[in-house]
Amino acid sequence: MIRIMEYGQIDHSEIFIRSTSSAGVEKTVSEIIADVRAKGDKALFAYCEKFDGAKLDSLAVTKAEIEEARAAVEPKFIEILEKAAANIRKFHEKQVRTSFIINDENGIVIGQKVIPVDRAGLYVPGGTAAYPSTVLMDAIPAKIAGVREVVMVTPPGKDGKINPVILAAASIAGVDKIFKLGGAQAVAALAYGTESVPKVDKIVGPGNAYVAEAKKQVFGAVSIDMIAGPSEILVLADGGANPKHVAADLLSQAEHDKMASAVLVTDSMDLAKAVQAELEVQISKLLRAEIARVSIDNNGKIIVADDLMRAIEIANDIAPEHLELCVDNPFDYLDSIRHAGSIFMGRNCPEALGDYFAGPNHTLPTCGTAKFSSPLSVDDFVKKTQYTYYTKDALARVAEDVAYFAGKEGLTAHAKSATIRFEE
Repeated sequence: MIRIMEYGQIDHSEIFIRSTSSAGVEKTVSEIIADVRAKGDKALFAYCEKFDGAKLDSLAVTKAEIEEARAAVEPKFIEILEKAAANIRKFHEKQVRTSFIINDENGIVIGQKVIPVDRAGLYVPGGTAAYPSTVLMDAIPAKIAGVREVVMVTPPGKDGKINPVILAAASIAGVDKIFKLGGAQAVAALAYGTESVPKVDKIVGPGNAYVAEAKKQVFGAVSIDMIAGPSEILVLADGGANPKHVAADLLSQAEHDKMASAVLVTDSMDLAKAVQAELEVQISKLLRAEIARVSIDNNGKIIVADDLMRAIEIANDIAPEHLELCVDNPFDYLDSIRHAGSIFMGRNCPEALGDYFAGPNHTLPTCGTAKFSSPLSVDDFVKKTQYTYYTKDALARVAEDVAYFAGKEGLTAHAKSATIRFEE
């Protein structure tokens, strides 16, 4: 059963969502990465057979396989995927940055170019569930950014095939290449390249502890989006909230993973007790009841605060991945929420809207990192290059200032480079 804690009577450290350590898998991942770098495709085929139970003839997904998969998916779901994709495009198109140039001083031009990475790698989980939503959320911003080639990896089933809904989503999102790969070996292949898999410039997407550790280890050879932990939700609700709705929203994340965290922060003890009871009613009815039960019992908590503003302070301390603001006038409190990956406003905005359909991205910072990092966006797939142009006359106006500054740092060659052009 989920715990109820009164904020003034608990140790402050108890309110935080626990992060998980990948120390136990560090050595295994390191060995896998080294093996892939040394043996290329040979290692990938071996790991596919070992971990996925699939003996493959080819790692690449063919156009025929994609067409077959799309035809196998019910038309209603294709229609919903396309609606979701349209919403995601509409939101992310607003994130596009433009280059700029400043030339308002005689003889000086400075500016910045916004340039997409050449190739992006998307990791899409397999295993206990298929997530076509992840394909849309990761691929669409990359394509909007102008990435030339989007490469997706996702683990195959024992039959050597990819779940049809994953391939259908990839087709809708415009993914360029798809490979039957999962785990740390997939991350290594994207980071360093093999005979079949092209090396990418950035890897994005969620995964298990092995995938997270692999992303951490290859960072530097490539860029990554973030090291994501288990899923989190914090529902911030007043006494007017419906306990059935709150319980359902908490369970929407608890069913993801036994390590997921579901937290209610409220100013009402009556709501806290009602939600505690309602969770027991709803858990037993879930398809993934066993997972949700472990998540709620081990990582779930209900924190009762003195008032709503204290509840908001607690939410900001936790800095959750998903935050539901279940109050009547949510926009009155929006500016007070400073740390959250994504905020869901009002009593009729379940977090599931963000997972699938609304448009904002669902790849979000976890484990309190929302205090300093952001959701996946178009910005993740671009880099910025700045440039400077001075005429000789423009340089002459500032050369002595530059040289003086350089001298203060003891860098005489720097100083000389600014003045030498005027010594002739």
